[in-house]
Amino acid sequence: MGRARVSPSLHRAIPLLSTVALLSALTACGDGGDSTGAVKTSAGPSSRTTAPATTGTASPTTQLDSNEPTSVDTTGPATQTGSSGGRCHTSELRASIGRPSPGAGQRNFPIVLTNTGDRTCGVRGYPGAAFVDGSGKQLGPDPKRSPDSPTTVTLTPGRSAWAGLTFASPEISGARTARPAALLVTPPDERDPLKVAWTAGEVPVAGNESSVFLTVVQPGTGG
Repeated sequence: MGRARVSPSLHRAIPLLSTVALLSALTACGDGGDSTGAVKTSAGPSSRTTAPATTGTASPTTQLDSNEPTSVDTTGPATQTGSSGGRCHTSELRASIGRPSPGAGQRNFPIVLTNTGDRTCGVRGYPGAAFVDGSGKQLGPDPKRSPDSPTTVTLTPGRSAWAGLTFASPEISGARTARPAALLVTPPDERDPLKVAWTAGEVPVAGNESSVFLTVVQPGTGG
């Protein structure tokens, strides 16, 4: 049987296929592959850039946009006047009349409020005051308030504050007078009064120059 003839076009294709196979092998080796064509994995760092993970903490080089408003928290611990636990209640105080301080045609008496409780508290403003007779009936109108600027007086246990009670001497003013049995003193911002015996004689209750005045509370006993 004779040898099969190979067409001229097949002869041309064989060298071409051999060339393609050779180039493929060289390319595989250039990419880290071995002679079998398998690609080797590089142990070096990847050429791809990976962004760092976000932790929620700004980088020291992070800058704020100058067009964005910034705010600073300036709120500190809250402070309270008389951080003491609030105002003094009637049940925590004792009222008394201090030593009188006579002036030119005036009679002046300090109304003293002393903290008898076991906590620190505060008093602020004007106390209430009313002269009463033995049956508890009020004598004369309520005292007027002198134009003062009130401040909070903080009282630790045992400490005192005082407010001035003043009126013109009845002998000079000619006002109608009465002799009170007691003075009812109501601490600032309270409703319940404290009863103090009155031993300082006649007080004006009606007529010209009969007004009685009160000042705001101040630290001390007024003595």
